[in-house]
Amino acid sequence: MKILIEIPNWLGDAVMSSPAVQNIIKAYPNAQITILGSFISNFVFKNYPNVEKFIINDSKNHKFRFLYLIKFARNLGKFDLAFSFRRSFSSKFMMKFVSSKKKFCYKRYTKDEIHLVIRYNDFINRSLNLSTLPGDLKLCYKKHDFKKKTLGINPGATYGSAKRWYPGEFAKVALSLSKEFDIVIFGGKNEIEIANDIENILVQNRVLNYQNLAGLTSVDELIEKIAGLSLFITNDSGPMHIAAAFKVPTIAIFGPTKFSETSQWNNPHSKIITKNLECSPCMKRVCPLEHHNCMKNIKAQDVLEEFKNLKKDMDER
Repeated sequence: MKILIEIPNWLGDAVMSSPAVQNIIKAYPNAQITILGSFISNFVFKNYPNVEKFIINDSKNHKFRFLYLIKFARNLGKFDLAFSFRRSFSSKFMMKFVSSKKKFCYKRYTKDEIHLVIRYNDFINRSLNLSTLPGDLKLCYKKHDFKKKTLGINPGATYGSAKRWYPGEFAKVALSLSKEFDIVIFGGKNEIEIANDIENILVQNRVLNYQNLAGLTSVDELIEKIAGLSLFITNDSGPMHIAAAFKVPTIAIFGPTKFSETSQWNNPHSKIITKNLECSPCMKRVCPLEHHNCMKNIKAQDVLEEFKNLKKDMDER
């Protein structure tokens, strides 16, 4: 049995598809699986059982994309089953040319606000006539050993500026917790400036027990380091879902997006901060009203209060 699985391109979405992929593997435990995705999302399924091959879809980089996709699909090989967790036209087009006995393309089966993990799992259940429940998110990585209690802060969000809380507020939280935790600042190459703003505030206040890793970690290192954290404070982002996979105590800051659909899945140590404004969730990359109050109205004190609640919940458990 050979199975092709095209996973979501976004890191967080790929992590949220992992319970559905696990249920495919449970249904076909002896299958040989090929994962097709973006360079970043493929790391989600590294070290997974049954996965024998990873292929990167770089069709966006080709001038004649759809002609390229025809050749690309035909060269993937022959499969018994092929799944695509993507809804894009390009993915549907590519799937037409994949050589597979059966093909399944992701659909949304309800307009109700349900978690994306459930949507992905419903897709697999309907495709294979199963009745599975989505389990935990799964990443097959070892946790980094930080030696001391460590707070990770993630001020970026690849989707757009509307999802980003402010560096000055992140810094205030870090300053308040710096005596209790060592601090690690995370971020991609496009978020180095944001991370540097936080670092500068820490230095100005003579906080030295920090690392600024923005733009310096591979995807492997990012996953392992987040897995080893004692506490994570983050925007709605891919790293937020990595933390959920390892059940890292997390405070997640939501503004323009729907926490009912993309909050941490099955993390008992997760808290959400949102202001529930009339204009949110707008689901826009940039604030269409130009005031960004869904994030601007959230203050460092809100996060610190939620940290107290999180500590209390964990102590009671």
